[in-house]
Amino acid sequence: MKIGCPTEIKPQEFRVGLTPNAAQEAIAHGHDVYVQAGAGVGAGFEDADYTAAGATIIDTAEEIFAKADMIVKVKEPQAGERKMLREGQLLFTYLHLAPDPDQTHDLLASGCTAIAYETVTDRNGGLPLLAPMSEVAGRLAPQMGAWTLQKANGGRGVLMGGVPGVGPARVMVIGGGVVGINAARVAAGMGADVTVLDRSLPRLSLLDDLFQGRLKTGYSSTGLVEQLLPEVDMVVGAVLIPGAAAPKLVSRKQMAMMKPGAVLVDVAIDQGGCFETSKATTHQDPIYEVDGIMHYCVANMPGAVARTATMALSNATMPFMLALANKGWKQACADDPHLKAGLNVHAGKLTYAAVGEALSIDSISADDAIAA
Repeated sequence: MKIGCPTEIKPQEFRVGLTPNAAQEAIAHGHDVYVQAGAGVGAGFEDADYTAAGATIIDTAEEIFAKADMIVKVKEPQAGERKMLREGQLLFTYLHLAPDPDQTHDLLASGCTAIAYETVTDRNGGLPLLAPMSEVAGRLAPQMGAWTLQKANGGRGVLMGGVPGVGPARVMVIGGGVVGINAARVAAGMGADVTVLDRSLPRLSLLDDLFQGRLKTGYSSTGLVEQLLPEVDMVVGAVLIPGAAAPKLVSRKQMAMMKPGAVLVDVAIDQGGCFETSKATTHQDPIYEVDGIMHYCVANMPGAVARTATMALSNATMPFMLALANKGWKQACADDPHLKAGLNVHAGKLTYAAVGEALSIDSISADDAIAA
């Protein structure tokens, strides 16, 4: 198979879809790998690293898309990239279709087959290709929130760990999954007073055992959220419904309960955001203010630590990428129900029900797509 890796063009996205090691692995399995010139520079990989691995460096994205049977990326294809996709081509990347009707309609119109990292599953019910980026984003969230809390950035001017005689920042993390655990770990490590909310009692028990009293837990409810909002300096939104739009956890009306200069960090912004006032921002212009409350809503947070994030993502995606290349997408998905769960689009049909429900588009099952 011919595998293509274009340069990411989303603003301030420095990650790359293939590391040199991943390229070398694919080449060892008999595949041809084409990498756009400069694609890995933002993550610390030079063209020479890919050449040494056996890949072919190509100047333009147009050539990559024209040559490749499978496109491997990080972020969802941008409008210009979607125009280059063609019928029968395989796209393997993050998609986050539920809040993005334009992308969804373009992918359907292209006739391509698109497998989304974020909906591939594992035998434990987890999301193995989302997890490494959730870990990175979760650990970044308190760090970015602490920066936003600084007075010069519009925040309350509160230090996360406080100082002797002055209490620490109070942080509420809504969602106790991969993002939430990692956000709580870093926030607590910075000395903040942390409360994690979740609706799974086993998860709350796990958090209690894991942190040994270094944070508080609570059963997530409207009443408890409203009780805590006037007290906290930062809220980290860390919820996920696989493939679907994120639920809105804090409304604009509820936001009025917060202290001026408090911070909302929306890690669910890729799925539409979990605060009513959230809108996607970039690393270049990451924060904005609504009703006195600061919002950090960067849609590709892990791009800030591109080398770490690229290597972590490649470790997770490589086995699935090789299965798709070695077997073709139909056989690979037929053999692995977890990879099949990643199928979102095929030949003009939506194949992921949660996206169809979010966008009011009819969908078919992945099994029907494989059998077609």
